[in-house]
Amino acid sequence: MSAAKKGKLANYWAASCGGCEIAVLGINEKILDVAEAFDIVLWPVAVDAKVHSIEKMADKSIDLCLFNGAIRTSEQEYMARLLRRKSKVMVAFGSCAHEGCIPALANVSNREEIFQTAYHDTPSTDNPNGVRPQTETEVEEGKLYLPLFYDTVKTLDQTVEVDYYLPGCPPEPERIWDAIVAILEGKLPAPGSVIGATTTVCDDCPRTREEKKIKEFKRTWEIIPDPDICLLEQGLVCCGIATRAGCGALCPTVGSPCIGCYGPNEGVEDFGARMMTALASVIDSDDPEEIERIIQEGIPDPIGTFYRFSLAASQLRRKTLEGLDPSGASA
Repeated sequence: MSAAKKGKLANYWAASCGGCEIAVLGINEKILDVAEAFDIVLWPVAVDAKVHSIEKMADKSIDLCLFNGAIRTSEQEYMARLLRRKSKVMVAFGSCAHEGCIPALANVSNREEIFQTAYHDTPSTDNPNGVRPQTETEVEEGKLYLPLFYDTVKTLDQTVEVDYYLPGCPPEPERIWDAIVAILEGKLPAPGSVIGATTTVCDDCPRTREEKKIKEFKRTWEIIPDPDICLLEQGLVCCGIATRAGCGALCPTVGSPCIGCYGPNEGVEDFGARMMTALASVIDSDDPEEIERIIQEGIPDPIGTFYRFSLAASQLRRKTLEGLDPSGASA
């Protein structure tokens, strides 16, 4: 592709660990093909680009934006809206943008509770003056600004319109490259689609599956699993039964249960509800008290187990808080 025909690519990092930013480099030498096809106008982890440069660009002048991270602050919301306006194609890149992921587990709390813990209550906190982050602070040199920390973590598509989703924590390099090729060749699915497989991790898992009858669930540290038998049949809570394929079943293949980072498979609206239904169907008991014991002893953290990646995108979305406005922006 000639320089005159090169497209423009933007990557952005919102509320996330930053792994998705680095995952782009996982395509290895193919990054040179990306550089040949696109001028990279924004990529905080890799290039020196300024927000004001993006603000000056014409609307829809960026061909592709890979936006990773959930929306936790007012700055991240501003960047989501800015990049949506400037981009022809907006991809929710990775689990945080797609479903909220680990940052959205904070939706079981609110800003006040988080700040109380972080700036006052932890054993390592030394804050005798009770200082907290403020959106505006006067200093001798002038006024300093910080973004507003929202009560509610939102997914990207709860903030702006999203054209495509590329799930994973982070997406596997092969899936990233597949998406880039599809965009370059104009072979994208219908807008709003998830780019990738439509089956489940179980369909890619090489372990032998038979009838599942669970008398107890075990934590990963309690057993050394048989290398050939389905992990769920061995009592480990493996989310492959409800999780979209695309990772190559890497975790269960090496004896680590799937934790659901690729999100719900095709047609599932709520990952946690789908997973709970799946587990309920394999518990080998008709006694309500025994069923309750099996669940309580084997799954001590239901939110972390069933909504580790998807709480913000779920039908639950967050813990109900009195006085919280619909945007989740104020307590």
